[in-house]
Amino acid sequence: MPTFTLAGPVTAELEIRKSRFIGHAIPVADRDAAMQALRILREAHPSATHVCWALLAGGQSGMSDDGEPSGTAGRPILEVLRHHDLDGVLAAVVRYYGGVKLGAGGLVRAYTDAIASALQEARRIERIALAALTIEIDYADEARVRRWIEQEGAELVGSAYEMSVRLVLRMPATKRDAGRDALRDLTQGRAVFPESDRGEDL
Repeated sequence: MPTFTLAGPVTAELEIRKSRFIGHAIPVADRDAAMQALRILREAHPSATHVCWALLAGGQSGMSDDGEPSGTAGRPILEVLRHHDLDGVLAAVVRYYGGVKLGAGGLVRAYTDAIASALQEARRIERIALAALTIEIDYADEARVRRWIEQEGAELVGSAYEMSVRLVLRMPATKRDAGRDALRDLTQGRAVFPESDRGEDL
């Protein structure tokens, strides 16, 4: 079943009983990128009462109530992301307290609505898992292999030149095995795929 991420960041603002809730949904590659995005949000809203968030990014999910009563912010935000089949997305709600307490039920509704409102405007795109492929080839094969990389739309992310040429590619995980076979054929069996290529998802 396909998972989706967002084509770009979206935001929406609600006012609920004098409190401002600003919902942000931001596509991110991983937890590190999400933490960086959160830092930027906090810097942009230094006087906010809370910045609550949830993250779905493969195995790197997480959430925080950021001082709100336990279970009233992070979890509801996470549930909205799950409901939309999203992955690789940080959802955060910046709250400016307006002086009127909302109660646990009111908070859950407010955080849910803030993110749901932001996602109403969002354009979803299918998220394709990328994987690394490391290949060692003779210098004589390099031009041919580089041409293949370009034609396949793979991304060359690293190269090293020693006794042989070592290239690191990034490509859709579903195409990696076929890519290995094609590169073996292209180089008449000379291409070597080092054991260090564990094929970790990127």
